[in-house]
Amino acid sequence: MDSDTARQELEEFIPHVKNISDSSIKQMSGRDLARFKEFKKQGIAVKFGRFTQKENKQIRKNVEEFLSLSGVDSAEKLLFTSRYPEDKDTIHHLKIKHNFCEKISEGIPRPWRLVYYRARKMFDPNNYKGRYTMEEKEQLKKYQALHGNDWKKISELMSRSNLSVAMKFSEIKSTINYGAWTKEETQRLMSAVKEVLRRKLNTENPSSPSSLEQSDTDLWIDREKLYQSLPWTEIETRVESRFWRQCKQKWNSILTSKLNRQQQLHKGTNGLKAKINLIKRLYETRAEDASEINWDELSSAIGDVPRSYAQAKFYRLKVSFVPLWKRKTFSEIIDYLYEKKLPELEEKL
Repeated sequence: MDSDTARQELEEFIPHVKNISDSSIKQMSGRDLARFKEFKKQGIAVKFGRFTQKENKQIRKNVEEFLSLSGVDSAEKLLFTSRYPEDKDTIHHLKIKHNFCEKISEGIPRPWRLVYYRARKMFDPNNYKGRYTMEEKEQLKKYQALHGNDWKKISELMSRSNLSVAMKFSEIKSTINYGAWTKEETQRLMSAVKEVLRRKLNTENPSSPSSLEQSDTDLWIDREKLYQSLPWTEIETRVESRFWRQCKQKWNSILTSKLNRQQQLHKGTNGLKAKINLIKRLYETRAEDASEINWDELSSAIGDVPRSYAQAKFYRLKVSFVPLWKRKTFSEIIDYLYEKKLPELEEKL
């Protein structure tokens, strides 16, 4: 099938297909098109965005089944074959023989490559190595001086994920203030966020006059959901004295403060309802780990608040009411809140 025909057929399933390169279209026509058509017959739409808990479980199942089928002895070898040069040819042959592309994406209505990237994130042991030591930080600075921003190369040298080394270098590349935010720093943050928001709004709707100058309350709150896609490294550069994660956290706290002043949502009866709804929604997810929670959706359980507020509300619940919570798993904490604390809150309400 030529690329133009494939692009036309894929357009039914992927709205942004016009922006995809011809080489990617060729791959998708071979790996995805037949799958998409089969899902269509079943009345299932192709999905994008955050993976659900059910999809994550399916990915784990697919990987485990392929390992059993192929004889490859670890998910890391299967998904990060370049780390094992002595086994590379053998694993590549096994992937072709046992239809790796089809097997890894089985039962998941998403483009194969997105499933593959998700699997790599889930099974990369370098994503779960904890805090950087002082030695690692010094190594990172040396490697960046040698290799620039080639994070793939640096991640291999440090046995950390690409994203981890890139973000950590952003954090340590200059002298950063860890104390309380000054008025000047906060103003620089607000100006930086306002500028990128204005640019984003103008891009989304160039015919609409920007109203960012008109309000410092309602508009910020109405547009709060844009914060996830803000270019935090750019904002970090504009603020100068804080790294990107600090900027994001401070912005979230500013949003939360504005919402609290405007809505007074979490006091008295409303506060009890918010805690009850949050516990119930967390329990209904059946999540085994906090990373499986879609905090954006969950925030609707306690009102139109930033995801950071929902996360903070959960943190206060577990610290205040769950004994020895640091020794418990995420699911054990949720079960305890649901079984022990929820009845108390409902009775109080």
